[in-house]
Amino acid sequence: MKRLLVLALLAGSTTLSGCIVAAAPLLAAGAIGKRQLDKKRDPDLPSSRAPVVALTPQAAPAGIPAGQAVPSGTTATNPAPPPGSVPPGMQYLYGSGEASAISIQAYLGLTDFLLARASDFQVGHPVQSVVMAPNATLAAPSFMTCAANQQPAVVLDIDETALMNLGYEADDSQRNGPYDQGRWDRWETSGVGAVDPVPGALEAIRAARRAGIQVVFNSNRSSATADSTVAALTLAGLGPVVHFQNLWLKGDGGTPGGGKDGRRWAISAKYCVIAMVGDQLGDFSDLFNSPELTVAQRRAATNSPMLRMLWGHGWFMLPNPVYGTALKGDIDAVFPANRRWTDPGPAIGAVPAPVAAPSPKP
Repeated sequence: MKRLLVLALLAGSTTLSGCIVAAAPLLAAGAIGKRQLDKKRDPDLPSSRAPVVALTPQAAPAGIPAGQAVPSGTTATNPAPPPGSVPPGMQYLYGSGEASAISIQAYLGLTDFLLARASDFQVGHPVQSVVMAPNATLAAPSFMTCAANQQPAVVLDIDETALMNLGYEADDSQRNGPYDQGRWDRWETSGVGAVDPVPGALEAIRAARRAGIQVVFNSNRSSATADSTVAALTLAGLGPVVHFQNLWLKGDGGTPGGGKDGRRWAISAKYCVIAMVGDQLGDFSDLFNSPELTVAQRRAATNSPMLRMLWGHGWFMLPNPVYGTALKGDIDAVFPANRRWTDPGPAIGAVPAPVAAPSPKP
């Protein structure tokens, strides 16, 4: 309680009017601070690993070192992965201390932010939603506002945000082929005990609930397998979870396909959403997944003046180099032409120029 009162004195707030705010939410000053996407699959669910392509030195395309794996579609052999090997992205996300540290860092930041916002609620300060409104654009973002009687809530994605799909990914690491929706459906129903909470998630969720903040999950897992998802979250220690109360899944209404905005707006009708957590930009707004956006434009949007201050102050991103919408772009899309470098190579017989001695001080 003492910590909440201290943070309340430090936290900033704004007076709201109407149902939509036409600028990025002002932030509490006391808050401390897999693969190429397959169009046939949801952007926030794991896909099967893209085929590994072995290249001879002669076959390596420009910009890719000889012998390095490249995306499918390149003319080359397509062997199965060596038994027991794990793709680098999986090594990082599921095995490294570095990825664990980043996740813990994000969740500690979320905890501090939520405690500051809870202090605002306790002293009667109005608090603003971080859910983008239906009329918003990335260039002109606007946000839902909160009714005085709404309970504050934090909305989390599930896969690789709250739960680590260790069983599915271990199996996936030994496969080579396109995404199999049937296999993912079987995983949802039979793999409930082969998951772990993402590092830091359990502690942050418990802290949120102690502070009176509702924890809501919004996932593209199927509504048809809701009971299995509830079981997985519960076994991982992240419950209690009740479908349609604090669990929203694909098929529950809202945006067609893999979009989540419709569900976010439905959640906002019940709760004041003060923070969101995800591993894909689509966990914050479907606008980031517009097919009209180039790789460069999508990246630039995250650093726009109207949105950049949300990161760590209402929007909390977790690492995922394994699958999803982030994994796209060829060399021209990823590396600007004016930032290229070509190794000139060592000059034969060149002697390094002597370093001049500094001039004596007068």
